[in-house]
Amino acid sequence: MKKNDIFDLEITDMGVDGEGIGRYNGMTFFVKDALIGDVIRARATKLKKNYGYARVEEIISPSTFRIEPKCPHHRRCGGCQIQALSYGKQLEFKEQKVRGNLIRIGGFDEKEIAEKMLPVVGMEMPFRYRNKAQFPVGTDKEGNIVMGFFAARTHSIIPVEDCLLGVEENAPILAVIRAWMRENDITAYDEATGRGLLRHVLIRFGFTTKEIMVCLIINGKKLPAQEALVEKLAQMEEMTSISINSNTQNTNVILGDVTECIWGKPYITDYIHLRRTGDSLVGQAEEFALTDTAVAYRISPQSFYQVNPIQTEKLYSTVLEYAGLTGNEKVWDLYCGIGTISLFLAQKAKQVYGVEIIPQAVEDAKSNAALNKIANAEFFVGKAEEVLPDFYEKLRMAGEKNSGGAKEMLHPDVIVVDPPRKGCDDACLSTMLKMRPERIVYVSCDSATLARDLKVLCEGGYELKKVRTFDQFAHTLHCEVITLLQRVKG
Repeated sequence: MKKNDIFDLEITDMGVDGEGIGRYNGMTFFVKDALIGDVIRARATKLKKNYGYARVEEIISPSTFRIEPKCPHHRRCGGCQIQALSYGKQLEFKEQKVRGNLIRIGGFDEKEIAEKMLPVVGMEMPFRYRNKAQFPVGTDKEGNIVMGFFAARTHSIIPVEDCLLGVEENAPILAVIRAWMRENDITAYDEATGRGLLRHVLIRFGFTTKEIMVCLIINGKKLPAQEALVEKLAQMEEMTSISINSNTQNTNVILGDVTECIWGKPYITDYIHLRRTGDSLVGQAEEFALTDTAVAYRISPQSFYQVNPIQTEKLYSTVLEYAGLTGNEKVWDLYCGIGTISLFLAQKAKQVYGVEIIPQAVEDAKSNAALNKIANAEFFVGKAEEVLPDFYEKLRMAGEKNSGGAKEMLHPDVIVVDPPRKGCDDACLSTMLKMRPERIVYVSCDSATLARDLKVLCEGGYELKKVRTFDQFAHTLHCEVITLLQRVKG
């Protein structure tokens, strides 16, 4: 076989990046935009010894799971990789990916996983769910200002000002900013030259409060014609915060270190709250209502905050359920961000310690605790893999000289961990095993690193009790997983 050869291919599986997978003449081919069940005419684009890559030349027989996507940009935009797949099949694909990683990487028995894996938690309405959007700003070939998202595997901007995963408020905000740029000769940033002013527009929306935040990321220190922009944006209903963030570095990181609020408050407020009707969770936007367990959060441009509040209701309620709190437990919450999970835990626990590497997030967590009048949550700045071992060793070496709550935290009842995609550091896992909590609740956004870490924890004296997948990011390849581990007695 040679490059550019054309051949017929049946797609029988999907890869971790959403690409279709099929076999032809003993070779495995990966094909972008092909779905399970498709029979396609493919063109070979790259060949290796035992596998290759191809593109779709023609769909001979479409998959029964193929649907017409709502977004006209879905193939070009790098956001919704699997929007052409029926939603039910999306959920099945994500659940199978989690199951496969637990078996292949974690070494768990297939029968054991089948018994302990609960049904995937999907969405009733898998659109308009994102409370945060980051739009890169640039120019097209004709020099027109464009805002949207990067095309898959490129930094070429696809003009998408009304993403169907985001809220409807995004589009009019971008229209105002684009008009202001034209009227005041504000230049868009050019990655190739490092010139131009406006790099990104960050928009946050409070699903409960309806408050809106706009943050302009600029390649400089000052924003020309600032008053004109503020005047236009401030007229928009529910506009709460307008700020600028300075990022003059040649980097793919969106936000710089310095943010200045130029109108309104430096944050918006939103609530996460748990409410049950029988066995079903209430969480759709039109049903939001404050409850006794509601927790308020102040969210700044830099804050990590779950982007899907509808699913977050379900996600955090499951964390609480798995933690099994009665009011007497000591809990560590690692990678705690602005305290989103910590403050829910604190309502049901005796004491909660949160750890987060970003200083501003810890300050936000402390402010959120004070805002909610929660006094039994304490927060530490640093890497979980450093703070936890250091805390453990200092108290262990001090021995009986210590007393009170700090010493009790040496052997907590529960550890909740919600790490980034890379998972937990070896030192963090080792210290968790030394602390020997009764239960570990592991929240993960990457089932591959989750499986790797679960293998270590289970070899260290824990039993996997429950696994559940949550579709936190509908129409994309990503999902969240919550697992419950119980310490084995003896």
